[in-house]
Amino acid sequence: MILKNKELSMTACIYFHPEGYSTNVEKLMGRHAAGESFLEGYFQHSAFEGPIYVHVDEQKHSDIFESTARSYNRTENIEAIVKNQLGNLRKPGTLHLPGPALSEQALRRSLYGNDQWSLTGITHTTSSSTAMDSISGLLVNPVQPWDALICTSNAVKRNVEVVIDANMDYLKNRLGASNFSLPQLPVIPLGINTGNFSYTEDDKVLAKKALNVDPESIVVLYVGRLSFHAKAHPLPMYKALEIAAKSSDKDIVLVECGWHANEYIENAFIDCAALGCPSVKVIRLDGREARNRKIAWAGSDVFCSLSDNIQETFGIVPIEAMSAGLPVVVSDWDGYKETVRNDIDGFRIPTIAPSPGLGGDLAHRHALGIDTYDMYCGHSSSLVSVDIAAAANAFHQLFISPELRKKMGAAGKSRAIETYDWREIIKRYEELWSELSSIRKNAQAEYQGQVKNPWPARLDPTIAFAHYPTSHMTDETMLGLACPRSEFTESDLANLKNLKMISYANYIFPTENEIATVLTNASDEMQPVRQILRGIEPSRRPYVLRGLVWLAKIGVLRTS
Repeated sequence: MILKNKELSMTACIYFHPEGYSTNVEKLMGRHAAGESFLEGYFQHSAFEGPIYVHVDEQKHSDIFESTARSYNRTENIEAIVKNQLGNLRKPGTLHLPGPALSEQALRRSLYGNDQWSLTGITHTTSSSTAMDSISGLLVNPVQPWDALICTSNAVKRNVEVVIDANMDYLKNRLGASNFSLPQLPVIPLGINTGNFSYTEDDKVLAKKALNVDPESIVVLYVGRLSFHAKAHPLPMYKALEIAAKSSDKDIVLVECGWHANEYIENAFIDCAALGCPSVKVIRLDGREARNRKIAWAGSDVFCSLSDNIQETFGIVPIEAMSAGLPVVVSDWDGYKETVRNDIDGFRIPTIAPSPGLGGDLAHRHALGIDTYDMYCGHSSSLVSVDIAAAANAFHQLFISPELRKKMGAAGKSRAIETYDWREIIKRYEELWSELSSIRKNAQAEYQGQVKNPWPARLDPTIAFAHYPTSHMTDETMLGLACPRSEFTESDLANLKNLKMISYANYIFPTENEIATVLTNASDEMQPVRQILRGIEPSRRPYVLRGLVWLAKIGVLRTS
């Protein structure tokens, strides 16, 4: 049961950039679909009573976020937190990121205090150099036990642990390190809005007409990016379909509802299908168009995804297929192992790969820039085999038995609704945010506090370059007016400040009142800075002291 306790915050501030939450992008990836779906689920099912917090880089992003919230009938105030208000994250208590980059945000938080709020992020692919660097950074950046990297499957959690363990070994050997502060690694799957995948019998009839297939034909569906090197090599599916089509004596149609990155890949799929399943009619739909996806889901009888790629971590599409009431044929690979119950929701087809330790050259080629990331994925997936005979047998059983298709489809649909609907997943997010809040609050009493330089790669420039100048401005530095008071007017100062090469840096200017106080205290005679700063508010004194250097720079004060 979730308690609406504002002392243990159930909410989080959502870091929002439109690129991470929209499928309306040129290069559509799984993370875009996951982000868009998460935001929809969050607005529909978040239970927190209070303002909705969003962290944005630009105000226009906040406007887009608010517009999206209103489209889901959320009436709460939208409280935007921008870069120069980062301390306001103390109010929601957690910042949620749409990716795994906790390290950068942990460093930013360190400027305010490592115990001031929690951070949560989520894994998508973990095979890219960027993702692996993010995971490695968890060990050397100020990530805390009240933070969490959400793993979408136990498979990806194990991969994260392998990368962390390897980095621990490296740091122990290199630096003798022994004390590591790590985030939580909870497993929370991706969710879907299962109501989006409900189709009536009339929908199904109309969809088959739209596909121009015979009502008695059995339609097998693949949905998603069509990439033989980065998603799923289609040859095992093609060959298995050809075998099953002949053994079952059924008219089989394959619908590939997706998109190719380029014409070369598109032609490669066409050639492979012609060779691998010449007896199977192949229909290709642009899966980026919602109408095509609806036709594909409603008009299909069986779903197939024989993923063989290391960049896959969870795989949301089989859940969508289950929600649509389709039996699924998937590879026994990564997150599919957890989402699809073999012989219940469909069939998981065995996979085999080389023994651990036989791919070091692939990693080295990628690390040295010999191979692109795409080629790295392609080489790796070329060494993963999906059992074609087992896939053919699974298809055969489903093709000859409408009862089995119906039984498995119904089981999968129930599982999708009960386990993977955002209504259930958002609860788990909110429970996590509450738990992290509790861990952080309990730890604050014993927390050691700030180190001298919380972000050592972003040092105060007056410290990092302290040896550059001849001297430093201190309380004892002697200053005087650069010219007699009678010869310098307010308009002279205004003219200086309005120069483009001066005004661009107005952030460092003292206020008008502070400048007036300084100029009143200063005189033609030299006197120590502490005298010139008389009457300045203590909290502002350091900023005005450094501002004296600026006044000397523009020729208002003199140091000799």
